Amino acid sequence: MASSSSNRGRVEDTYETQNDQRLDDLHSKIRTLRGITTDINDDVERQNFLLDDTNDRFNSFANQLSASSKRAAQAFGLVGGNGAIRPWRIALAVVMLFITLWLGNKVLGWWRHAQPTPPSPPA
Repeated sequence: MASSSSNRGRVEDTYETQNDQRLDDLHSKIRTLRGITTDINDDVERQNFLLDDTNDRFNSFANQLSASSKRAAQAFGLVGGNGAIRPWRIALAVVMLFITLWLGNKVLGWWRHAQPTPPSPPA
């Protein structure tokens, strides 16, 4: 009987040792996971800060571009006193641009064809 109770004691000690080792392994894995989640959280915070900064810069750029566009429209007379766009001026500017491009193309084409061609070498 003493032998059976000492065997049972050794088996229980073995199980206890295995449980302690597995518990230590589990604790180690939990610490690793906690470290990983902390690193992920830090990275997310940095990326959120970067995104917020980028958003602020784009908003600032959009505001500056809008103000510049309004000043340019006023400078070129595209906007009337009440803030309405004068479409006839825009249409006139587009027509003038096409006429200028068409004339430029005709002049360059004429100039290219009007140049004398060099004589071909004798064969």
